[in-house]
Amino acid sequence: MEEKGVSPLKHFVQAKKAITSIFDQLVGYISDGVTFVEETHRNPELRNITCEGDLKQIQSYRSKLSGIGEVLSRRHMKVAFFGRTSSGKSSVINAMLWDKVLPSGIGHTTNCFLSVEGTDGDKAYLMTEGSEEKKSVKTVNQLAHALHMDKDLEAGCLVHVFWPKAKCALLRDDLVLVDSPGTDVTTELDSWIDKFCLDADVFVLVANSESTLMNTEKHFFHKVNERLSKPNIFILNNRWDASASEPEYMEDVRKQHTERCQSFLVDELKVVDRSEAKDRIFFVSAKEVLSARMHKAQGMPEAGGALAEGFPIRFLEFQRFEKLFEECISQSAVKTKFEQHTIRAKQITDTVKAIMDAINVEAADKRVNAIENREYQVDRLEFIQNQMKILSQEVQKRIVHITEVVNKQVSDAMTDEICHLSLLVDRFDGDFHPSQQFLKHYKNELNGHIEKGMGRKLADRCSAAVNSSIYKAQEDIIENLKPLLPPAVQSEYSTCVSCKKFDLSYNLNCEKLCCDFQEDIEFRFSLGWTSIVNRYLGANNTRMLLGFTEPVFQIPRPVTTPSASCNPAQTPDAVAQEELMVTVMSGLASLTSRGSMGVLIVGGVIWRAVGWKLIACSVLAYGSVYMYERLTWTTRAKERAFKQQFVNYAAQKLQMIVSITSANCSHQVQKELDNIFTKLCQQVDITQRDLLESINRQLEEIRQLEKVQNRSKTLRNKAVHLENELDHFTKLFLNQSK
Repeated sequence: MEEKGVSPLKHFVQAKKAITSIFDQLVGYISDGVTFVEETHRNPELRNITCEGDLKQIQSYRSKLSGIGEVLSRRHMKVAFFGRTSSGKSSVINAMLWDKVLPSGIGHTTNCFLSVEGTDGDKAYLMTEGSEEKKSVKTVNQLAHALHMDKDLEAGCLVHVFWPKAKCALLRDDLVLVDSPGTDVTTELDSWIDKFCLDADVFVLVANSESTLMNTEKHFFHKVNERLSKPNIFILNNRWDASASEPEYMEDVRKQHTERCQSFLVDELKVVDRSEAKDRIFFVSAKEVLSARMHKAQGMPEAGGALAEGFPIRFLEFQRFEKLFEECISQSAVKTKFEQHTIRAKQITDTVKAIMDAINVEAADKRVNAIENREYQVDRLEFIQNQMKILSQEVQKRIVHITEVVNKQVSDAMTDEICHLSLLVDRFDGDFHPSQQFLKHYKNELNGHIEKGMGRKLADRCSAAVNSSIYKAQEDIIENLKPLLPPAVQSEYSTCVSCKKFDLSYNLNCEKLCCDFQEDIEFRFSLGWTSIVNRYLGANNTRMLLGFTEPVFQIPRPVTTPSASCNPAQTPDAVAQEELMVTVMSGLASLTSRGSMGVLIVGGVIWRAVGWKLIACSVLAYGSVYMYERLTWTTRAKERAFKQQFVNYAAQKLQMIVSITSANCSHQVQKELDNIFTKLCQQVDITQRDLLESINRQLEEIRQLEKVQNRSKTLRNKAVHLENELDHFTKLFLNQSK
């Protein structure tokens, strides 16, 4: 086996280790930064310190760095060999490995993708895609050879061959060689490119020099060129040993192949300049090189065996390909694999550093504002507490005064309306009939009429004044307490919204109040004995005189004027005269009740005293009056008598509830004002509670902002350290590779 000096690929290995270490640190740093920004952004008290854009940006950096880290974690560069069937791809790889590792021969031999990479062990082995089983390399032919292929393997699968690094210097520097099936035996070029070529550093097109560069080979690399930016491509015109049989055409054929390959690389793919293209095109015989190297490994001369004329030249050409191949990788692989990652890493660290600076500045500003806000809120809380003590006393005094005024207004208005109750009753024009069933309905309607009419009149007389008082009181209460309310509800308690019209509910309840009213619409002759006695003695004395034990009719003393209702008392002389009259009439009644004999005796005395003619005229006049009154006692007259009786009765009953009704109205006003004041006090309590909670939150926020400041400073300093590491890497590896 040929001994080599220090490989140019060592530069790549060293750069790989250095950049991997930096990116490991960077991934950890970004993870810490993402955690920090996420915690800060999700904290409702610190959310404004970071914006959504910063969070998404640093999160995207984490995913990007993870992807870059996966790429950098590969400990090799990748060289992909492509070409038509039987072009000698496997033979070229075997020649570079100095051993017959991969299946080769005439016809379609390689059935699937084979990757060859170094292993630190002494034994070679292989692993199939999707399996962890290590198999013997002897089974490569069985697995990958098209003539002996495993039925379970397809053209798009990959077999990993691990070859000891001690046997091949090329594999010591983390290089992977990938052999492929012929590009002319499949239609799955796009999937091949996506699966095996996107991470390849160098492509080697192995062409058959016995023919010309075919469109199938060109088509594949055109697709590669569409996916990758200027891929590194070498073209090996293999089986050039066949030109030895026709030496007279060798130079013309070589020139023809060279021009066609140059046109393909320069004009079609545009991956190199024309001056560089000559170092990308080679004419070799991989089979001869493999044979020579295997002989040398066995201790035999390299040129031993049957070799075609011109072998040394072709051998040197293959060695030149290997040298330029390694130089190309050493000069460009570090730059192509690491430069963009390094630039991107610098951009990321610079952006993250700027984010940490912004967070630090914003946190510092917010901390100062939080301290100032807390001091302001403490002062405001003390002010609200003092104001509430003062305002509560003032409002209670105001409510007591308003309720007293309302009580007097309602009492005066109701007393006045009771005096004019007869006018309200006279306006009632319901259908009247003296039957008991109809009278019950009539009384219900009359009660409702009085309820509505008196309630309406009381409302007309009192509502405006009461509403004015309530409106003014509510307005004053709201204006005094409005500055103490939470800002969010101050608009809800504006004067135009909160001070709505207030309607007093008088609740006279006439139906229940007059439920025991008993009307007397029976015909009563005005000159009758009962009427005369009743007129002079009153209803109660008449019943006593006539010997009634249970009253058949109850009518209260008429109330027609305020003076009559307000001063019903009698003088002592009138009381004595009434008692004397009651005694006389009682004696007279007892005489008349002794029998018909007494009546005849009295009648006889009168007859002899005045004569029969005068008695007859008197009886006739008396009867005429009786008939007149009897005939005029119509339904209308009964209704008037009923209304008069009802007015007298209802007036007395209503007079009894004047104080209750006025007290009820004043209680309504008090309740209304208490409600608005209570609601406002509840809102003020919310303000105080919110202030206390806000003060506690401010304390916690100040502590959190201090932590944010300290952590952002730490992360910023770490970003500066990583920038220095990247600058050192650039000077040490990237500037040297330029």
